Amino acid sequence: MLNEFKAFIARGNVMDLAVGVIIGGAFGGIVKSLTDDVIMPIVGAVFGGFDFSNYFIGLSSNVNAQTLGAARQQGAVLAYGSFITVLINFLILAWIIFLMVKGVNALQKQVDKQLKLKAKEEPAAPPADVALLTEIRDLLAKRPAGV
Repeated sequence: MLNEFKAFIARGNVMDLAVGVIIGGAFGGIVKSLTDDVIMPIVGAVFGGFDFSNYFIGLSSNVNAQTLGAARQQGAVLAYGSFITVLINFLILAWIIFLMVKGVNALQKQVDKQLKLKAKEEPAAPPADVALLTEIRDLLAKRPAGV
């Protein structure tokens, strides 16, 4: 069983997945900071000082606080502002991934185009049997007459 586990871990796909999860986690932190610290303040300024993080609806009569943290201590709240923030995070992340995939696809098209041009420049090698027959023909042509 230990050997099977080693074989499983040694697969390239497992390592690729592990690297992807780690980078994804770090990327998630970057997107969260970008959204919370850069984009949301700009959105708030454009829309008259909105702060989505404190938008909530109290679900009990005990909730009368002005901030989400204080309201959660008083009772159940529907924190739709937090949902809006997470939704904006998702849209930013989706947009960045779209741009990355678009860039990789453009790069791949450019590489494919260069490979096609290079293939057109270099003539294709003849099949092995044709090359062998050509070599025999050339050797026969070099033989002195009458041999």
